[in-house]
Amino acid sequence: MARPGFDRFKPQTAVVDAVEPSSFSAEYRNAASTGTVNLRVLELLSARLCHELSGPIAAINNGVELLAEEDPGLGSPPNPAFLHDAVALVSESARRARVRLQFYRFAYGFSSGSVIAGPAPHEIAMGFLASAKIIGDYAECIRTLSLDWQKLACNLLAVGADALPRGGRLLLTDGPLSLDAVGEPAALSAEAREALMLVTSIADLTARTVQPYFTGLLAQALERSLIATAEPGRVRLGVVVPR
Repeated sequence: MARPGFDRFKPQTAVVDAVEPSSFSAEYRNAASTGTVNLRVLELLSARLCHELSGPIAAINNGVELLAEEDPGLGSPPNPAFLHDAVALVSESARRARVRLQFYRFAYGFSSGSVIAGPAPHEIAMGFLASAKIIGDYAECIRTLSLDWQKLACNLLAVGADALPRGGRLLLTDGPLSLDAVGEPAALSAEAREALMLVTSIADLTARTVQPYFTGLLAQALERSLIATAEPGRVRLGVVVPR
């Protein structure tokens, strides 16, 4: 049965704003093959991670402060409804922080040859997307890929989530690995597309473009490159063999 929102997409659909893979410099090839990354990339990834966690952690702090204000020792009787809401805020915010930490621990921290502890990558990814109010479809065939490829898949999801500021749907498929981001408005900036293909110089990376750049490095480490195509309401990211 066709998935809602995907029935309009056909191979012959006219594609606009397409970006072709580029040739990579020796610097980028060396970074991918040796597993080393420029310090600026690490700094920007750390900044992005902190940004992703700051929201739910701030909400936890707010909930704790609200609970403290209802302390019976302060002389006022506790309000059951108020306490319930404050506890719910802390609980939901803690859950959001946990799923984001799990996701980025795998997406950024998993190293080739390691064994993943805890939930499987597709479970981590679905929890992450749910917290962003995005419907995710992590195809069964993706779940059987090696963890290195699933790490790339999760980073593609992170790029796709950024392309859906108002929510939408992300679909991961294999043969070859690709991601469809569908929503209104679905868009990938020119800067993000250039970073995805490692065209952007490291000096010009920002906290917004480091995610697609890092995803491009992961693809390169797997001897692949990335392409991005777009049409109204849809962005597609594809993993291809470099020319």
